[in-house]
This record gives sequence, C-alpha cells and structure tokens, in this order.
Amino acid sequence: MLMEQWLSGLIDPYYQQVLTLVGIYIIAALGLNLITGLCGQLTFGHAAFLSIGAYTAAILTRDYHLPFTAALLAGGLMAALWGVLIGLPVLRLTGDYLGIATLGFGEIVRVAFTNMKVTGGAIGLAGISRASNLVNVTLFVVLAIAAVVLLENSRFGRALKAIREDEIAAESMGINAMWYKVQAFGIGCFLAGISGGFYAHLMQYLNPNDFSFIKSFEILSFVVLGGLGSIPGAILGTAVLTVAPEFLRFMAKYRMMIYGLLLVVMMIFRPHGLLGGVDFRRLLRRRKSKSLALGG
Repeated sequence: MLMEQWLSGLIDPYYQQVLTLVGIYIIAALGLNLITGLCGQLTFGHAAFLSIGAYTAAILTRDYHLPFTAALLAGGLMAALWGVLIGLPVLRLTGDYLGIATLGFGEIVRVAFTNMKVTGGAIGLAGISRASNLVNVTLFVVLAIAAVVLLENSRFGRALKAIREDEIAAESMGINAMWYKVQAFGIGCFLAGISGGFYAHLMQYLNPNDFSFIKSFEILSFVVLGGLGSIPGAILGTAVLTVAPEFLRFMAKYRMMIYGLLLVVMMIFRPHGLLGGVDFRRLLRRRKSKSLALGG
C-alpha cells in the first residue's frame, strides 16, 4: 500500500496504467513464447486462456469474495487445466492444422462466455475490484521471467528445443514428444490465465469480445516481433507494441495505420524479430573473457 502511494506521487496514473498493461501482456507473451517459440507449436487461441483466467479470477473475487492472490492462482490453474485437456487431442496435429484447431477453440470459448449467465453474457461482467497495480504485476513479471529462464536452461527446456528442431529425431533419442508438448502447453496456459486475472482486476470490466482471435494474433505479434524463442525478445516486443499506439495517439485517426506500417518495416528489415538469433549468454561470455584478458 505504501509502495502504491509512493508510485502515485512519482508516476502519473495514466503512465502507471500503461506500464501495468505492458507487464500483464509480458506474462501472456512469455507463456506463448514457451509454446510457440521454444516448443515450436503454432497456436492462435492464446486469448481463450486469458479469458478463462480472467473470468475465473473475477467471478471468485466478485461473487465469492476470495482473496485476489488465491483467485489469481485459481484462474491460472483453470486455464492450465483447459490447456492440458485441449492439448491432449489437439497437439497431435502440427503446423497450420494445429493453428486452425486452437483458433477454433478460442472462438468456442468466446461464444460460450457470450451465452453464459455467470459471465454476464454479451453485456459483460462488471463490478470487478481493482486489485492489479504496477507493484504486484511487476513482482509477478520478475517471477515469471525467472521461472521461464530456469525452464529454458533445464533438461525440460532442452527437450522442447529438440522437439522444435526435429520432433522425429527427438523421439528417436527417447524424448516423449507428446508429453513434453502437453506440459509446455499447460505451463504457457497457466501464465496466460494469470495474465487474464491481472487484466480483469485492472480493467474492472470484462466482455467476451475483448478476447477474440484478434487478441490472440496481437499476443502472437509480440512474440514474433521480439524474436521467436527469445525471452528478452518477447519482453521487448510486448513493450514496443503495447506502448507504440499510446505514443501515436497525437496522430489521431492515422495512428493505427502508422502502427501497422512500423510492423511491416520491422518484418522487412528484421524478419527474425528484434532480438531473434541473439545469443545473450555467448555475448556475456565474450565480454567476460575480454574483461579477464584486459585485467590480465
């Protein structure tokens, strides 16, 4: 509470809102980067798991007065559960077929929430408490980054990279590709659910149309722009694409056109993303060896 008061005196509330939204989307992008960037499984339905986490957390805090942290974790676990249930049959598909199947699931979830009384239907769900702030979102972003980095550098992460490069070769080396893909999908969906819970308690209102396939493509563009498989890239891509429309507001009706043009230019000059192909560990080792050589 004291930290929030200190930040409100230091940072304008509008900029706090934008930065908090950046943090929320970073959590979702890290989950998608794990599925698509690290494991190589194309999914167009990430927004569905955001919505599952958002509605679960919002209903638990609004109707059942559950503490925000508990509701947030429940939203993440619910999204992960659905991720595993959907992943078991869907992850047998590959490439475009997988993308189409996940896109279909996303639309099913959106239509289901539009017709459910508990979610407020097409009118939406209002009266959600504002529990998300820059402090708790930033704290979870740090935890999420640390967890994803540890996963990437573990045996689990190396198995996912092997599946991404050549699934048949990975299976011939004794890797149970289906089991690893389902685990990656579940973890990625858990992060999406947490992101959705934060989103619900920042906006204080949810509408099923907020989680259409457009939102899925938006999150995918964060990961692609930053560089598939790159954790710093996912963070940078999310920050750039979330903040850019806000800075272009002075352009009024032309801002989205310029936003799209920037994306096209980036994809032409950096087709692998802003940080795609950049090995930060190699750069750090090179810098360390140079400093040792100069010191010697």
